[in-house]
Amino acid sequence: MACWLYEGVLLFGVVFIADYLFSSLSQTRHALDNRHLQQAFLFVVLGIYFAWFWSRGQTLAMKTWHIRVVDAAGRPLTQRRALWRYVLSWLWFLPPLAALAPFPLSGAEIAVILLGWIAVWALLSRVHPQQQFWHDVLAGTRLIDVRPGRG
Repeated sequence: MACWLYEGVLLFGVVFIADYLFSSLSQTRHALDNRHLQQAFLFVVLGIYFAWFWSRGQTLAMKTWHIRVVDAAGRPLTQRRALWRYVLSWLWFLPPLAALAPFPLSGAEIAVILLGWIAVWALLSRVHPQQQFWHDVLAGTRLIDVRPGRG
């Protein structure tokens, strides 16, 4: 989870720069103008970020915590598999957001349900024989420990 938190801090910068670029190029003057196009743009930018780094084995946060992503056979990911892993990683967020979309809930209620889903999704990794996250299982990838002296 520490790696995930550190990744979020790093992504703040990536999203900030990408959003600034989008807003400048599209001449967006109000935060809600072009909102859906902006979200799609950020989805693509994040996809490029993760697919590029994962196909090289690690993001900066993963390097710090000595974690590497590989395919099921232990080989480096192809860009295609890294992109597939990125799409599947949205299972952490999209199911509850899609289920809640038709209901007029407050931000706090949505946050509680979303965080509950994330907790359940994380705990489900304990059910898997190798304790993998389910998006890794579906993508045919796994995380390995690359600390010196470890396998």
